[in-house]
Amino acid sequence: MKKILVPTDFSKHSEYALKVAAQIAKKDNSEIVIIHMLELPTTGSDAISSSHEIPELMLFKNVAIAKLDNLMNAPYLDGITVSKVIQFELAFDGIMNNGKSHNADLIVMGSHGASGFQEMFIGSNTEKVVRNSEVPVLVIKREENDFNAKDFVFASDFSDEIKKPFKKVVDFANKFNSHIHLVNINTPNNFKSTSVAQKIMDKFTSEFEINNYSTHIYNDINVEKGILHFAKSINADLIGMSTHGRKGLSHFFNGSISEDLVNHAKRPVITFKI
Repeated sequence: MKKILVPTDFSKHSEYALKVAAQIAKKDNSEIVIIHMLELPTTGSDAISSSHEIPELMLFKNVAIAKLDNLMNAPYLDGITVSKVIQFELAFDGIMNNGKSHNADLIVMGSHGASGFQEMFIGSNTEKVVRNSEVPVLVIKREENDFNAKDFVFASDFSDEIKKPFKKVVDFANKFNSHIHLVNINTPNNFKSTSVAQKIMDKFTSEFEINNYSTHIYNDINVEKGILHFAKSINADLIGMSTHGRKGLSHFFNGSISEDLVNHAKRPVITFKI
């Protein structure tokens, strides 16, 4: 991958993400673009400038520039080509727009997760990016001083629609010399016998050139808990999933397992858009 986009709000979680991005960049000789969006309150539908005088806006921007300059001088970024972007824009819009304009191959974001009403009605910017990004999104929840993906869990139903994003999964795994643990979570509401589930997985893998992998069938009460419990049982380094990018009422009623994992998993999670 050539370019990694890392949004920052100068929190410890966004720095966790930047440190992981730096490790990936050094491994893959990638460039990092750090972006910070200045989200300023507005009054009603007025423009930003109507609720903030120009000197005040410049003060916000200059403070952010100073913080970014200090961040870019961090020792863990030594030897990496790093550029910065600061602009007045809503965080989610800025991340998506800059991802496209910079042709990012990967977005790395920090997250402390969301819960309760915030998770249901508002959601985090990370969750929105996971839902909408066309490029893989790697979400970091804690400090990873030695990030690797040696044991990479990829959970799926292994249907035909997963074939396109799975090519990116294999490419990512190859960069990290990962062993991919392909897992089908069996639940009471969507039960398959072991022989049927194994046959589906064998047919799926036969269409890819993938050598370092194993297949697993894991039973649990729902898919999310199954993925989390399986990942814990093998002490996985990374959890991967595909996301449908559901929106509106469809997203509200059906939810998204990928977004739930982003909120609840302690391990790094990477998502690939279907």
